Amino acid sequence: MQTILSPNSSFAIDNDRVLHKKLERKQPLKIIALGDSLTYGYGDHVGGGWVERLRREWMSPQGAGHVLYNLGVRGDCVNQVSIRLEQEFNCRGELRNRVPDLILLSVGINDSARVGKPTGKLYTDLNDFRQHVDYLLDVAQNLCPVMFIGMTPVNEAKMPFMDCLHYNHLDQYRFKEVTLQACQQRNVPYLDIFDLWLSRGTDWINSQLGADGLHPNVSGYQNLFADIMAWRIIDR
Repeated sequence: MQTILSPNSSFAIDNDRVLHKKLERKQPLKIIALGDSLTYGYGDHVGGGWVERLRREWMSPQGAGHVLYNLGVRGDCVNQVSIRLEQEFNCRGELRNRVPDLILLSVGINDSARVGKPTGKLYTDLNDFRQHVDYLLDVAQNLCPVMFIGMTPVNEAKMPFMDCLHYNHLDQYRFKEVTLQACQQRNVPYLDIFDLWLSRGTDWINSQLGADGLHPNVSGYQNLFADIMAWRIIDR
């Protein structure tokens, strides 16, 4: 079992320094993106989701040449991503004795659902979720530098999802805030997509989501990709 170091340990700080040195030298990075169906890109039959669009951008002749692996799994919650994180990380170095330079995390929306009815039990208890997020970030930071892409807001009028999972903006906000605070405590860069999209209005949000009300449509993933690029996730 891996020993978990403190969030601001010298080991984590050294990892960040190595990443910045590679960026200064314009060295291509090995990057893994872990998360749920939003990471996987479900609903984007044109561009394959934000991770695939980012991979193509970096792979283009004018791109930075970074290698990006999409390790999103539909239906995953934070705890499930934590369970598979280390093994996924250790299998993606490409060369012997090499490991990825950066982890992109995007997960948490599945945890926020209420089961069976709008007032039903949360899929993941909020206190349990807090512990799961803390553990995920601590494990990830002990492997390499980490960045977090927040969840998109749902179309509440389309709920329930799959006739049993009820998502709403209030619960999403609570789970988002837990994640944001955990990232801030560890100096993990966090892109608050939830608040960013809410600032554009409900009509705009709903126009960016598919028929299920949960996953972005093609336009939604285009805009999510644009928001991530504008964030300058790493110097391109």
